[in-house]
Amino acid sequence: MRALVFDGSQPRFTKTHPEPEPASGEALIRPLRMGICSTDLEICRGYMGFEGVLGHEFVGVVEQVNERRKSPLVGKRVVGRINCVCRKCDMCRGGLPEHCRDRTVLGIAGRDGCFADRFTLPAANLLEVPDSLDDDGAVFTEPLAAAYQILKQLHIEGRPFVTVLGDGRLGLLCAQVMTRLNATVRVVGKHPQKLALCEKWGVKHRLLEEVGLRADQDVVVDCTGSAQGLKVAMQMVRPRGRIVLKTTVAPGSSGTPGSPGTPGSEPVDLSPLVIHEIQLLGSRCGPFPDALAALVAEQVDVVSLISRRMKLADGVEALKAAKRKDVIKVLLEP
Repeated sequence: MRALVFDGSQPRFTKTHPEPEPASGEALIRPLRMGICSTDLEICRGYMGFEGVLGHEFVGVVEQVNERRKSPLVGKRVVGRINCVCRKCDMCRGGLPEHCRDRTVLGIAGRDGCFADRFTLPAANLLEVPDSLDDDGAVFTEPLAAAYQILKQLHIEGRPFVTVLGDGRLGLLCAQVMTRLNATVRVVGKHPQKLALCEKWGVKHRLLEEVGLRADQDVVVDCTGSAQGLKVAMQMVRPRGRIVLKTTVAPGSSGTPGSPGTPGSEPVDLSPLVIHEIQLLGSRCGPFPDALAALVAEQVDVVSLISRRMKLADGVEALKAAKRKDVIKVLLEP
């Protein structure tokens, strides 16, 4: 089987990866579209210590479900939650399955991902994609769900000033979602060509170099994908304001707390969180049904984010392309 794998030192394309066998209750899925995410790039820098098939953003067709009865999902187009949980631990029983203590995560922790001819997920994780939504839209369900998680976590009062920091893949999705709040929303980034999309959507936007760091924002959402993003966010947010942290970086990245000795690194000073009583809120996976419904209703523009389409066999080059500053989203096709 063909697959794009990370072997602990570098990504490589192989034609001889073992075919996956779905465990009881799991589905065998053939991907139709796959999306490259910043997390995939960080994994190739050592994030999570993962080795195996990369990838967690997909839309695909269910070929088989390992159940006693024939599943209605067979032959259907699906997207799927990436956390595979035990449903028995205290987190699962307490209503927090995304934080299952024994979870595996598609292409991130303990489970081969979707950048392959076939992969497996629990059937319970899958959502059928309506016929009205094409593959290009459906493949954005997972990252859009991550953006919608912010709405689940924030309780907005009045009409706050919100800055989405970062004009990359996730930042531009979060910006569109945040406009659904009763808030004044702007995107701050470094790339004029990416910020130009905000003009299309009627979202305020500024270059970082043009913004005064005056500690006057009620909420800052860090989507920079950089260890320095938190430092900038702390300079933007007002006392007793809130920072939503969407960025994950590999240990040892420049500016990561606790990574002295890395060339050019500078540990982030967290004392402003205490001095200014700032709330720091981590935010990860989100509600798939909400994201899927928004895509079907065309409430979010995702097609404009697609910069390149490449083949799975060219996956190593696709990962390199996804790092380029002029690229937003790279999609893989079988």
